[in-house]
Amino acid sequence: MEDVDEPRLTVSGAARRLGIAPATLRTWDRRYGVGPAEHTRGRHRTYSAVDMARLEVMQHALVKGASPAEAARYARAAVMARREPVASPPGAGLPAPRAERSGRVDRTPDPGAGIDVIASLGAVDRQGPGPGAPTGGAVLSGRSGGGGLRMPGAGRAARGLARAAFALDPVAVRRIVEESIGSGGLAVTWDEVVRPVLDAVDVRVRGTGRGVEVARLLEECAAVVFHARAYAMPPPSPMRPVLVAGMPGDEYGVPLAALGAVLAERRIACRSFGPALPAAALVAAIRRVAPAAVVLWAQLTATADVDVLAALPVTRPRFRTSVAGPGWEGAALPRGVERLSSLTDAADRIGATVLR
Repeated sequence: MEDVDEPRLTVSGAARRLGIAPATLRTWDRRYGVGPAEHTRGRHRTYSAVDMARLEVMQHALVKGASPAEAARYARAAVMARREPVASPPGAGLPAPRAERSGRVDRTPDPGAGIDVIASLGAVDRQGPGPGAPTGGAVLSGRSGGGGLRMPGAGRAARGLARAAFALDPVAVRRIVEESIGSGGLAVTWDEVVRPVLDAVDVRVRGTGRGVEVARLLEECAAVVFHARAYAMPPPSPMRPVLVAGMPGDEYGVPLAALGAVLAERRIACRSFGPALPAAALVAAIRRVAPAAVVLWAQLTATADVDVLAALPVTRPRFRTSVAGPGWEGAALPRGVERLSSLTDAADRIGATVLR
């Protein structure tokens, strides 16, 4: 039995401590049985230190990509009667709980805290709401804003990244991206973890117009990690560099950071000018850098301007021009301009051009 005089938190107090909505706590209790261990009918629910430890473990599991039901089962098993934590289920990769034998809970701030599995699922507003955008039928679903996040086939890391982004937790977002790079590599992290989440929230925002703050935080954190990886690589081999930039007016820069990191990993010199490089600045940069290849990203159809490609200067020696991004799909590209289909495809083709 727990001490009668032990301080306890109300539902609203526990929600504030965890950084989630009170309705979420009630849902966790009703659906998954992760609520106060002791409750008297007719009295308000209150949470003890052990109850809070159980909820924190559930949050950690959600960040790691577990489903709500899986996270709840793990949390109930991991914190029980103030005993030592049980071992993580095989392959779960879930963090150990922080309850001690004495019943005290370590309240040191943790980067995994504040993850709300039933958070309002906003998304990045890259081009505003669009007609016919699909909503609902999601892998992750939300209580507010309508519909859900469509991520069919997404892995644990992608699901955990989505939940961390929706909780506006930059520490957890960066940690998940870094761990994915460490285990799977840069290209896999972009193709299977970061890009699916960004694409899914993009689809949803075009149906709701909500959640710009979620996408901005995810984009910023992912770009920071990719840039840091690029800067940490050994110096590139002596060769003409690759010029990478976003098309004029295109503010989407995360893929540029990912491509720069992959090129740096392959010791290919890169000059990245970020998103939305004006046409005049692009021409000036090409003349000054004398690149071996130029890669231009367009996220939106409106920024995939073939006239900009046609106006690129002719240099000696010549450079190879490539485009990437969904904005170029279906565009009639000038002769000699190739479209890159993926990050790996881009790195392979650029490498073949620069290293030949």
